[in-house]
Amino acid sequence: MKKGIHPKLYKKAKVTDLSTGETFELASTKEEITVDVTNLSHPFYTGQHRIVDTENLVKKFEEKRTVAEKKSRRTKSEKRSRRTNKTSEVQGRERLTLKDMLSQIK
Repeated sequence: MKKGIHPKLYKKAKVTDLSTGETFELASTKEEITVDVTNLSHPFYTGQHRIVDTENLVKKFEEKRTVAEKKSRRTKSEKRSRRTNKTSEVQGRERLTLKDMLSQIK
């Protein structure tokens, strides 16, 4: 191993978690490290669910959802009656074959 080309190793580097304020030590090439999220504060490791919404995306979604819920919806019976009306109209008309349609054009 060449001398003088490797960075200095700090065996007790101080790591500070900005979200919780907790600190711990580990080996690093920097003496002090500040991080936003660590295993002490990340929802995957802690089991706590947090929503980080910097652009109000959740609020916008909730507003869209309430508007959509206010719109009138057709019930199943209304849909069924419209469908039966359409099929009865089609059944009332004569069904022409392609040959019959072409003969009407001439």
